[in-house]
Amino acid sequence: MRLADFDYHLPPQRIAQTPVEPRDASRLLLLHREQGRVEHRLFRDLPQYLRAGDLLVANDTRVLPVRLYGRKAQTGGRVEVLLLREHPGHRWEALVSPGRRLQVGAVIEFPQALTAQVVARTARGGRLLQFAAPDRVRERLLAAGVVPLPPYIHTALAQAERYQTIYAAREGSAAAPTAGLHFTPELLARLRQLGVEWATITLHIGLDTFRPIKVEAVEEHEMYTEHYTISPPAAAAVNQARVQGRRVIAVGTTTARALESAASEAGVAAQTASTSLFIRPGYTFQVVEALITNFHLPKSTLLLLVCALAGRERVLAAYQEAVQLGYRFLSFGDAMFVE
Repeated sequence: MRLADFDYHLPPQRIAQTPVEPRDASRLLLLHREQGRVEHRLFRDLPQYLRAGDLLVANDTRVLPVRLYGRKAQTGGRVEVLLLREHPGHRWEALVSPGRRLQVGAVIEFPQALTAQVVARTARGGRLLQFAAPDRVRERLLAAGVVPLPPYIHTALAQAERYQTIYAAREGSAAAPTAGLHFTPELLARLRQLGVEWATITLHIGLDTFRPIKVEAVEEHEMYTEHYTISPPAAAAVNQARVQGRRVIAVGTTTARALESAASEAGVAAQTASTSLFIRPGYTFQVVEALITNFHLPKSTLLLLVCALAGRERVLAAYQEAVQLGYRFLSFGDAMFVE
């Protein structure tokens, strides 16, 4: 497959810079796969398209305030750090800017009386930072940091909590599972009254969410590893729904990847594991039958996943219609329900 086959024109003004209020006032494009038919509604209308027994599975990861601003101890030059993954012994894998002049051995000073030394370069072009170990180093780190917004969002949030889902519970992500940002407590209550079931898994989202595909042959792209946990109750709920012929609906592409990564002929396994699964057209879904998602960047791995479920031509036609009708795209944008 050629990467160019998954391109579309996204005008910059269609990229949402701020979220709508209330959360469920965002628009909802429904793509009915079998007919290729499209409907335009609001997200709060979602219950009209679900039925008793449907199982919604969502990612309950919580975004950490992992963007830090510091200065080089030697020169006073500003340094921006994005923490990606915690390692034992107060070490963090991180992206740093400016990176080329930040050599191994450099010391960075941060607020909260924190210092870190660059101890290694990482495979993905970042750095491994060794933080000095005062009391409560992790708590100090999180107090000094801010929630990182995607690089295409240039407007500061009035409330950082707006970049968290209402059911976010387990800290560990560098980005939000944005398909879930549309849910409100009232909407979840309506779904429960309808008989729709709810389960959560956890996949901590890394910066790969925003990493572009740089090879023309899509099959040559390599996904970095992300870590997920599927609890025994969540696995049981999914497997029971499948046995009983009820729909398993993934809330977001990260949920879809976790479920598909844990799937086998025996069902979805309860496990904590890592995945580098790259879902693209030609992939046969084993668990996910429908998907709630946002609108994604051209030529992105997320767009390819949606195309794998609904077909490239149908998805790109729906995207073109959404652009023409003024839908808001990407993390703070509107939603799509592929059923």
